[in-house]
Amino acid sequence: MGVFKGLQPEALWEYFEEICRIPRPSQKEEKIGAWLMEFARQHQLEARQDKVGNVLICKEATPGKEDVPVVVLQSHMDMVCEKNAEVKHDFERDAIQPYVDGEWVKARGTTLGADDGIGMAAALAILTSEDIQHGPVECLFTVNEEMGLTGASGLEPGFFTGKILLNLDSEDEGEMFIGCAGGIDTVVRLPYEETAVQPHQFAVRVQVKGLQGGHSGDDIHKGRGNAIKILNRFLWDLKERYGIRIVSFEGGNLRNAIAREAHAIIAIPEDNKHDLRADLNIFAAEVQAEYAVVDPTLQLVLESENACAKAIDKDTTKRLLQSLYACPHGVYAMSQDIPGLVETSTNLASVKMKPDNVIRIETSQRSSTASSKQDIANMVRTVFDMGGAKVSFGDGYPGWKPNPHSEILEIAVESYKRLFGVDAKVKAIHAGLECGLFLDKYPSLDMISFGPTLQGVHSPDERMLIPTVDKFWKHLLDILANVPVKK
Repeated sequence: MGVFKGLQPEALWEYFEEICRIPRPSQKEEKIGAWLMEFARQHQLEARQDKVGNVLICKEATPGKEDVPVVVLQSHMDMVCEKNAEVKHDFERDAIQPYVDGEWVKARGTTLGADDGIGMAAALAILTSEDIQHGPVECLFTVNEEMGLTGASGLEPGFFTGKILLNLDSEDEGEMFIGCAGGIDTVVRLPYEETAVQPHQFAVRVQVKGLQGGHSGDDIHKGRGNAIKILNRFLWDLKERYGIRIVSFEGGNLRNAIAREAHAIIAIPEDNKHDLRADLNIFAAEVQAEYAVVDPTLQLVLESENACAKAIDKDTTKRLLQSLYACPHGVYAMSQDIPGLVETSTNLASVKMKPDNVIRIETSQRSSTASSKQDIANMVRTVFDMGGAKVSFGDGYPGWKPNPHSEILEIAVESYKRLFGVDAKVKAIHAGLECGLFLDKYPSLDMISFGPTLQGVHSPDERMLIPTVDKFWKHLLDILANVPVKK
């Protein structure tokens, strides 16, 4: 073992370090899938892979546990691939570079992939253990959780047999999750024409950076800045004052991440270039004051660019800026049933310039109420419809309705109290989990979700709190040891 030498449990950390070496972007899990199948072969474990790429590895019960029901240990293979702009990293080829910083594990300039590499590592450590007491286990590793839950969606009935499922994909140690939000993606295509930029126009690049970003479910209620919204706000003002031309507009990356960075290249009349600098300084001071608590490192940067001959046509520029300004982002409604839980939200995730003169805008909506999910998606659609764009919806995924009378929940809660002397918190989560889709295929499943403490997920600030990994591990083993025999 390298960077994690001395950390406990040793086997779990060894597997996590190995997982970090294997590229596993969403929708490109072939390498990690092949590695898992080879892992099973080397350890003489039954394994199979379905047509969408999900992998199931099975292990028989330890002696004396043969009559215990099968437990499914579930995690997802893929990771969110985000990096700082200045970092050179190819997520399809390069290994993640984890390191220990005090009590935290971090990665150098990229997402860590502990979401959900640590869940995978825990399952693998159990599969190879020789001294852990457990009934029969089925370890399910799904694909593309982060970009659409297509692994869970494509799961065929009968792929696994267990009626108890432990989802190892939560991010707050000491919290047991028994419900989650459903979600849908709304994608916008805005065609434009390129028209000539008038002479005596000065080209500049305006950039918003330094924001925390984060998970569009877990972190949406924290009021963090959205780089696209901030940049658009400034450009809209410049359009009103100086009639700027927009050459390009790029911001954000993934639908499930709050946009941390955005930039635009604009053309402004030569006579106004000095005014632009003053305007930027004033605007930067204003928004930095607004976000001083939640995003203290927010920056706006202005750099000169080579002269541009063409830009987005004026009509589309106006419609783009107005639509982005009007597009809702953030919390829309709080739960009336569970205090402090976000019920409905929407994330303005990315703006990209695409070939054939198309601007692609991606958004995602979440809600624990199916009708509210569709309502907020329709609201987003209406904004862009009025802006003359073409709008489409993704397939979406269902939420997971809480079952407070779950038998495995009772076992997990009692276990946590016995081990650590404090009560676990039982909660629902605004993020999307695969559990809702599992219930569609396996209606009798009894499920909970838990894991160690992760912060800054879906961003290069992702970090994992080391002491909570050992607690998560001990709790997992105790749950397995205390699943009662079949009735």
